[in-house]
Amino acid sequence: MLKIAVPNKGSLSETAAQMLAEAGYNGRRDPRELVIQDPKNDVEFFYLRPRDIATYVGSGALDVGITGRDLLLDSESPAVEVAELNFGESTFRFAGPGGAFDSLEQLQGRRVATSYPGLVGAFLAESNVTATLVKLDGAVESAVRLGVADAVADVVSTGSTLRKAGLEIFGPVILQSTAVLISSVSLSSGSLDEGTQTPGALTLLRRLQGVLLARQYVLMDYDVPRIHLDAASALTPGIESPTISPLADPDWVAVRAMVPRLETNLIMDALWEVGARAILVSPIHAVRM
Repeated sequence: MLKIAVPNKGSLSETAAQMLAEAGYNGRRDPRELVIQDPKNDVEFFYLRPRDIATYVGSGALDVGITGRDLLLDSESPAVEVAELNFGESTFRFAGPGGAFDSLEQLQGRRVATSYPGLVGAFLAESNVTATLVKLDGAVESAVRLGVADAVADVVSTGSTLRKAGLEIFGPVILQSTAVLISSVSLSSGSLDEGTQTPGALTLLRRLQGVLLARQYVLMDYDVPRIHLDAASALTPGIESPTISPLADPDWVAVRAMVPRLETNLIMDALWEVGARAILVSPIHAVRM
């Protein structure tokens, strides 16, 4: 069985479980369960702390896993990123007392509090900045006020939490993180290609990519006068090309095509203007491209 590591809690857990369900896998129903087998799909799920997943996968104990790019890099595990999964986005930045820092170089010889010492340490080393890292498990924004650090490095969304602590963001972006599918180096050097030793890993990747595509597109059906078909098809080119079917009225045709979900209403408006009618939109539940 393909051994898959899944976050057991935290911000990545629920979305990862939902994505696997949409991909056709049977996960756990009881949150207390740590190992679940899905014989129909020939996989076994291991529910682990998100921070530990890269370590287990990198060691080869598990084949693939879903975790954050930040956690993968911070772990310094030999596991490799295979694909982005487009959820769990986060941005890592430096912050310090208002007016205290203007540039990354000013952290030279200073103390930086963070929950991601591996990630931040590697970034500072690449920037030729030597600083003392103070590892904390959370609430790093309090470190400066309590005197254990001169600056912090943490996840930033709006920056409101940092501002409430009297801190302001400075320096470059450390990392733009997102949820990723990772694999052990034993899987064809981390590349899930046709030559991988574990065929189920390639199937998993294709299914997850299908879920991502299904979330990005919808199916659009409409009728249009044949004389306006070229103009309508230009608005809905589909992936390869639209599907065109004859109607009982020889002057009209039916068209079906995949269109970007975020552009649905704009395309419907444009189709109406060129004469299309009976414009329908349907969700897509699974895709193989």
